[in-house]
Amino acid sequence: MSRPSLTGWLAWFGGWSTKAAPAPGSDQLSTGQLAWRALARNRVAMAAAWVLGLLYLVALIPEPFATCAANFRDSAAVAAPPQPVRIWDDGPRLPFVRPLVAVRHADTLALVWHEDASRRLTLTLFPRGPEYHLLGAIPCQWRLVGLEGAVWHPLGTDRIGQDVWSRLVHGARVSLTIGLLGVTLSFILGVLLGAVAAWYGGWIDGLISRVTDVLISLPAIPIWMGLSAAVPATWPPLGVYLGITVVLSFMGWTGLARQLRARMLAQKDEDFVTAARLAGASTSRVLLVHLVPGSISHLIVAATLAVPGMILGETALSFLGLGIRPPAVSWGVLLQDAQNLQSLAEMPWLLTPALAVFVVVLAFNLFGDGLRDALDPHHQR
Repeated sequence: MSRPSLTGWLAWFGGWSTKAAPAPGSDQLSTGQLAWRALARNRVAMAAAWVLGLLYLVALIPEPFATCAANFRDSAAVAAPPQPVRIWDDGPRLPFVRPLVAVRHADTLALVWHEDASRRLTLTLFPRGPEYHLLGAIPCQWRLVGLEGAVWHPLGTDRIGQDVWSRLVHGARVSLTIGLLGVTLSFILGVLLGAVAAWYGGWIDGLISRVTDVLISLPAIPIWMGLSAAVPATWPPLGVYLGITVVLSFMGWTGLARQLRARMLAQKDEDFVTAARLAGASTSRVLLVHLVPGSISHLIVAATLAVPGMILGETALSFLGLGIRPPAVSWGVLLQDAQNLQSLAEMPWLLTPALAVFVVVLAFNLFGDGLRDALDPHHQR
């Protein structure tokens, strides 16, 4: 069996190979190029990749996409319904919204909102608003779409007048990045322990395997809840964020370690490994250069499919009050307002973060399935 190419480390980027480039007009393609071709032909996976790219762009710079700050309170629009965009009013018009007016119900004294049909508020591109710092450093006042001199509430507001759309956009930063960071920690730990168990064997392999079996047998949500409850309430939001990330990673490495161990056990007695050891290669070099790259494409797919679980874990913990805590914003924190059935009956738009979680999880699963097929050498391309 020939020595596996380092292409496995960079298969996603396509075309990286230690082999000589094929001659012009040749049909010979590298492993990365074949994988990229197969992935590009999968329209569902590519559509999911574009959706994820857009969502992570919003998570990186949420301020321009929001209509106001995450914790801004509009006292004149408490529990206000969404303001839909309209393009017709006695003929075609530029996109506009109508202002909302609240009146007291004569019997229940509850606020009843209705649109002021006599007025139009035209939406504009790049309206100026209160100053914010893009990426935490660049002063800026521009929003992507909004109203000049007023705040547009495309998804309505909550019970204290906070804009649901703006909080949803800002919450994407925590909910989406915590999944990537958690999977990264799980990936590193899983690769390290899986490689050590497969290479050394003996009692080390037995110990790591038994610990892995025990953690896999435990229910994830109760363990996460118990560990999250141990995060001190006095910690700042960043500390809580990092603490929850570590909690989510605590049980996420087991599957990766098991898969890598199984694949390395099948490869460590191959001729290319024996040749490397006889040539004087160190243990770390044999593992990192000769063995792990042979399984890296499989691990990348497994890690991609693990991200939705991390996002759902953070959402569940924050929904139960054990994860991210206000004033920090995440999709789980936003769903806390939807725990009350009366609130849902009066303000069904508070469930919008659940739709965002559904879209992200579905996109990751579709993209992960496409990536798995593209990197599978036995899959028809």
